[in-house]
Amino acid sequence: MIDSKYFYQQAVALAAAGDELYRRGWVPATSGNFSCRLNADSAIVTASGNHKGRLSPSDFIAVDLQAKPISSGKPSAETALHTQLYARFAHIGAVLHCHSPAATVLSMALADSPELVLENYELLKAFDGVDTHATRVSIPIFANTQDIDALAVEADQYLAEHPRCPAYLIRGHGVYCWGKDLDVCMRNLEAVDFLLHCELERMRLSR
Repeated sequence: MIDSKYFYQQAVALAAAGDELYRRGWVPATSGNFSCRLNADSAIVTASGNHKGRLSPSDFIAVDLQAKPISSGKPSAETALHTQLYARFAHIGAVLHCHSPAATVLSMALADSPELVLENYELLKAFDGVDTHATRVSIPIFANTQDIDALAVEADQYLAEHPRCPAYLIRGHGVYCWGKDLDVCMRNLEAVDFLLHCELERMRLSR
């Protein structure tokens, strides 16, 4: 059973997040998708095809953790990438997917690498469980594909072996990031994008 009041509250919060992310230039046009957990068995996710900087509470769909809609409307085509995370990790409460320039360009620049390794950045401490800059955090890079179900399986297999991973990249596409709630998810996403910018700048300076 979906709590309609809670659904509305989460929709309002996600719409506000969408406005902020659009103003940052991370979800141009109709790109990106957002979600929050509703309960142990369901989530709220952006409907397909909407401009993420102009969302209203009516632009969200309730889905089960098999990515099937349980309220009216058509959910995002990438819903399975959200529900895979909720099904894998009971502590995850929000997932954000953005197409920021840094995520898009860096994932393509690392064309021969299956991951981005971040080391010795102070901002790594933004991620839960990291309490020192003297560490390594790996961000996997998956090939872009229109087969979202296959990509969800690939991501799930990776995260089963690397449960502390804070995000992943899809090559030439963007970044998926998550957290225990929407505020933590926004914090993690901001940290990830800053670190991606740093890596791009280091590549530029090393030429």
